[in-house]
Amino acid sequence: MGRVGVGWFLAWLALTLGVVFAVRASEGLPAKERLIRGGWAAAALALMLVPAFRNAWWLVTFSVLGALGCTALAIVGGRQIRSILFSLIAAPWAALVGIPWVSRHLKGGRNPGIARRIVFSAALTAVVLLVFGALLSSADMAFSKLLDDAVPDFAVGSIFQWIFLAVAGALLAISGIYTLSAPPTLSSLDRAGKGRFGLLEWAPAGAALVLLFAGFVAVQFTVLFGGNDHVLKTAKLSYAEYARSGFWQLVAVTLLSLALIAGLARWAKREQKVERVLLRVLLGLLCGLSVVIVASALSRMWTYQRVYSFTGERIFVMASEMLLGVIFVMIAVAGVKWQGRWIPGTTVGLAVLMLLGLAALNPEGYVASRNALRYQGSGKIDAWYLRALSADATPALTKLPDPVRRCTLSWIAADLKDDDPWYAWNLGRQQAREALKQLPPGSIGNQRDCRAADQFDLPKTRR
Repeated sequence: MGRVGVGWFLAWLALTLGVVFAVRASEGLPAKERLIRGGWAAAALALMLVPAFRNAWWLVTFSVLGALGCTALAIVGGRQIRSILFSLIAAPWAALVGIPWVSRHLKGGRNPGIARRIVFSAALTAVVLLVFGALLSSADMAFSKLLDDAVPDFAVGSIFQWIFLAVAGALLAISGIYTLSAPPTLSSLDRAGKGRFGLLEWAPAGAALVLLFAGFVAVQFTVLFGGNDHVLKTAKLSYAEYARSGFWQLVAVTLLSLALIAGLARWAKREQKVERVLLRVLLGLLCGLSVVIVASALSRMWTYQRVYSFTGERIFVMASEMLLGVIFVMIAVAGVKWQGRWIPGTTVGLAVLMLLGLAALNPEGYVASRNALRYQGSGKIDAWYLRALSADATPALTKLPDPVRRCTLSWIAADLKDDDPWYAWNLGRQQAREALKQLPPGSIGNQRDCRAADQFDLPKTRR
């Protein structure tokens, strides 16, 4: 758990294959549904492969959480919003209620007492390896070093971590076997929404929001074509300050408008033709205007990062905002024939592709290279932030001049001092070590170098 690496993927692969072997064919699941479940399982494996290639903590965290969500969909299923949310709850619940079911199955199966025999076999194997491994290790130093590299540390904290992970893996396996053996019925959760609000109730609010969005979009086009002079005259701000102000408000607007559109599409009455036509027009306008607002937010953040500095977190937020824009487009397309049951599952799939795309981009390496280019042109750099980046950014940071390079490499060099065991192999850390080996002596500094190197120009409190 202390070192992300290829071991995470291997453990998840073993868990997946174990569940598939235990439940070779799920009764009651059609072939199409089994194919979809298999796709979610493959998506979970792909996300679990990210810790083997990237070292950025936030990217690894979101990838692991995404893998857990995809695993829940693979185990329980779910197509619409309600059934997808139910899957996220039902999977951990099945892990608990499935324990007595597994116990009864082991006791009453064709091999009663197999669990006891497996525990005895595992304990005997551990004792044999421990005794003979210790004797052979003391007999030859080369073999002893090989064992030290291959066998994990037997510290007390490590043992508790192994126990925790073993229990968590067993619960996940129980959840998968129990749920796939008796799949829950989700049809009652995915019923179409009933129209509750009439034209008089939702049309004025929808029309008012369309007018409000239209006015905002008109101002955005004026800013876009008016250029820096217009912004300086009207807002009395620099273009970078204008770009920074309002980004998070625009993100909140897109999220709220998405919730409002979903609510209208589900609960607005459309029994009469005038209701259907007006609802299509208003939702279409809201989707189109929301896409422009998303573009405005992305433009602001991109401009701000170009003027000041790029960060991995800001790139993630921009990717999420782009996903919101695609969702608005999908809603607009679905509104043509009122066929939108495919949107929730497609949204989850696009979120998986977004995380995998970020992993392929190597966001922290991209951030480091962009900030290095900015430093060459402006002489401004946030060395304290770059110092806290993961190993993914190290190859780009090694190309910085002194003393900035000495500062930015100080933390990561100390972290990479000791080699990783095989199960913690990570491509980002391996490339970082190779880049550090190519540096001449004295290229890595300490906090004193950061005080001399930092040229901090971001408008926020000093860290």
